[in-house]
Amino acid sequence: MAGVSLKSVGKQFGNVSVIEGLDLEIKDHEFMVLVGPSGCGKSTALRMVAGLEEVTSGVITIGDRVVNDVPPKDRDVAMVFQNYALYPHMSVRENLEFGLKIRKTPRPEIDKLVLEAAQILEISQLLERKPKALSGGQRQRVALGRAIVRKPAVFLFDEPLSNLDAKLRVQMRAEIKKLQQRLQTTSIYVTHDQVEAMTMGNRIAVMKLGKLQQVGTPIEVYDRPANLFVANFIGTPPMNFIPATIADNGNSLAATKFNLPTPKAAREICAGKVGRKVVAGIRAEGVFGPGKTPPANAAKLAVTVDIVETLGDELIIHARAGEGNFVFKLDPHRPPEVGSNVEVSIDLDSLHLFDVETEQRLPYDVKPVSR
Repeated sequence: MAGVSLKSVGKQFGNVSVIEGLDLEIKDHEFMVLVGPSGCGKSTALRMVAGLEEVTSGVITIGDRVVNDVPPKDRDVAMVFQNYALYPHMSVRENLEFGLKIRKTPRPEIDKLVLEAAQILEISQLLERKPKALSGGQRQRVALGRAIVRKPAVFLFDEPLSNLDAKLRVQMRAEIKKLQQRLQTTSIYVTHDQVEAMTMGNRIAVMKLGKLQQVGTPIEVYDRPANLFVANFIGTPPMNFIPATIADNGNSLAATKFNLPTPKAAREICAGKVGRKVVAGIRAEGVFGPGKTPPANAAKLAVTVDIVETLGDELIIHARAGEGNFVFKLDPHRPPEVGSNVEVSIDLDSLHLFDVETEQRLPYDVKPVSR
């Protein structure tokens, strides 16, 4: 087993820079998820760890060894791809055996490793089938099995669940997480799906345009996003944003058509920034609609309902007030009418403030809404 370290890692394709100064430490036995929108550089970073892309600058270390110039086959990593990458003319058993045969592993050891992997993934009954006779979930299990038999120091996952339907994705991400906990292998998992990232990672690394935005446990990133991008990207539904200006000696936030009191914890910071434009952010859980009891330190606000989404166990309400958009949750048996005005309460202690120019969150203590 081994940790992975990326220090000041950069990658350029000609004059195009896709990763800049990436610093990331993945601990031994850790399940690290790289998450971000398409084109943010997460898959490129993974491919550099695997040795499938050359490093333009910086240093990548696996364990105690710098691997910048080490060929992929000698890095002691195993990669699971989005498209499974199975040999269609080979049986499941032959696909599992292939990498071991290339390494000239003795036949008794091959048989033992293949049977172990098949039992772990519950595909023992599929060993004689060809990939075309398997479902998407079964093919993904075979792809995982091919990585497991090698017993590598590091597992690399490149969006392995993207081709599966929604129900199977939920099942497979739980199985991958259980598998990693059982094998205790250092794992780096790439996805654009923030729900996947939140549910699977010990820690998550959020990327944008080749730059690392924030690293932390899922709850840390959710409760205290470092900037506007992270606040908007992480969380379903996304955080509500309200453009505002600091006013009244830092004691209030002037938005279009309404004002909000400044959170008590932020007033000292805001006192010297009167007239400065900010974006106030609040999670859906921090907005209390009709029928929900708000906390003591809450501000009331009239909003107009635009959309009502029914999820069965709850309603997701999209509403607006001035330039502020508000998403909040209600009991499914009390749906408001579209176009109606309802009163909501904003939990001021859970309100984030982001500087418009830097997009960074102002540094004051915010009460978590996630627990």
